[in-house]
Amino acid sequence: MYKTFLIVGGTTGIGKALTDTLLGSGHVVFVASRNATERIDGTAALHVHNIDATREDADWSFLPEKIHGVAYLGGSINLKPFHRLKNEDFLEDFKVNTLGAVNTIQAALPKLKEAGGGAIVLFSSVAVQRGLTFHASVSAAKGGIEGLTKALSAELAPAIRVNAIALSLSDTPMAEKLLNTDAKKESSKNRHALKKVGTPYDGAAMAGFLLSDQATWITGQIIGVDGGMGAIQNL
Repeated sequence: MYKTFLIVGGTTGIGKALTDTLLGSGHVVFVASRNATERIDGTAALHVHNIDATREDADWSFLPEKIHGVAYLGGSINLKPFHRLKNEDFLEDFKVNTLGAVNTIQAALPKLKEAGGGAIVLFSSVAVQRGLTFHASVSAAKGGIEGLTKALSAELAPAIRVNAIALSLSDTPMAEKLLNTDAKKESSKNRHALKKVGTPYDGAAMAGFLLSDQATWITGQIIGVDGGMGAIQNL
């Protein structure tokens, strides 16, 4: 039986990979993106809307009556030495990463309840728990995601499950500047125990699982999909 999902940030990178995965399983997907004009394969099961989820007054009237799962993929990679970060950097990263997730969940929550429950998947970073240089602003924002995940998983249980995926660097358009030379790619590979850079489908596969009925015993978890970076180091 098909289900209906809302994917925010579903036109590129991991979001598009997740959209493709859900569509391939026969589900209906509503995609919200600030860049909804970017090409995404058309199908009767796909509905793409141009919307800025970071705005509190965003128009979510396009949402269907029932939603069975939500994934928020809005994010930023703002890497600077701490002394160069301004308040505006922290506020913008918090807005994109955390408030966007808050607004999305608040808009979708009545639809999830109408469906009798479902799942929410958010995205964090390995840098929150690992501690990486130049990551102060994004780590603070993604730390908000992890706190939100824990709080909502308790508040919305048992009907709605809430989990987050903590990613390491993946080969997506957002990370293009960090992987735009062979030397950078090789350096990134060597920082991970599995000696590779993540692909969009690595994160999407875990998100698809957490949204599915196969994960009905999982909530409140921060799951690393990070090539081992968050847990191990092999020299």
